[in-house]
Amino acid sequence: MPVQQKLFVALLLLIPACAPGPGKQAEHRHRQEPDTIIVAHDTAALPTPAEKAAPLNLPDYDTSQWTDLARLDPTIIIDMRYATENNFVGEKMYECGRCFLRPEVARAVAAAHREFQQQGLSIKMLDCYRPRPVQWKLWEKVPDRRYVSDPRKGSMHNRGAAVDITLADSTGRQLDMGTSYDFFGPEAHPSYQNLPDAVLANRALLRETMIRHGFRPTRTEWWHYSFRGKSYKLSDMLWKCY
Repeated sequence: MPVQQKLFVALLLLIPACAPGPGKQAEHRHRQEPDTIIVAHDTAALPTPAEKAAPLNLPDYDTSQWTDLARLDPTIIIDMRYATENNFVGEKMYECGRCFLRPEVARAVAAAHREFQQQGLSIKMLDCYRPRPVQWKLWEKVPDRRYVSDPRKGSMHNRGAAVDITLADSTGRQLDMGTSYDFFGPEAHPSYQNLPDAVLANRALLRETMIRHGFRPTRTEWWHYSFRGKSYKLSDMLWKCY
């Protein structure tokens, strides 16, 4: 066989060995494709749909006009007596016992509470803002201006600017103030002196501290204090219960 033919046959035999097979072709195409970056996430750290949909604990009232004292300072004891039957009319007047005050008033109460805390004591709220519809109910039960303000004129409670309070020790036990809350008689008057020294000292501590924080007492009730800093309109606002 001529030399040229031998060379041609040899070239034909080499071509299949150099050509890539099916697997090689696929590998070649894969290397030519753009790189794909895969980012691994810790799925346990991602919020679940329920967490995404969880509602925020937002105030359910107009914060420019009112403050829920329990939100401002949860360490203040709330014992709203008109949300129970433990009051002078013996009936529940509030659907639930939330303590609302005007923002400036609430801040003043919280400041007084912080001062009491330094002595191991706590303010205990017995009444705060009283909706005027409730004032009408009280008036219908006891239409006596000595004990219940005429709702047509209203009271500082109906304006969110008055509080009925007492003091409690670190265990929550009320200090002895000489009479019960809503006791209507001379023994409840701040000027009444025929009481044990410890009772007079407790009343004086409450009175002097509240006056220092912008409140004034009333002449017939050791528990009642009105805020002096600002005047407010009567309100019919009713808070929500859950």
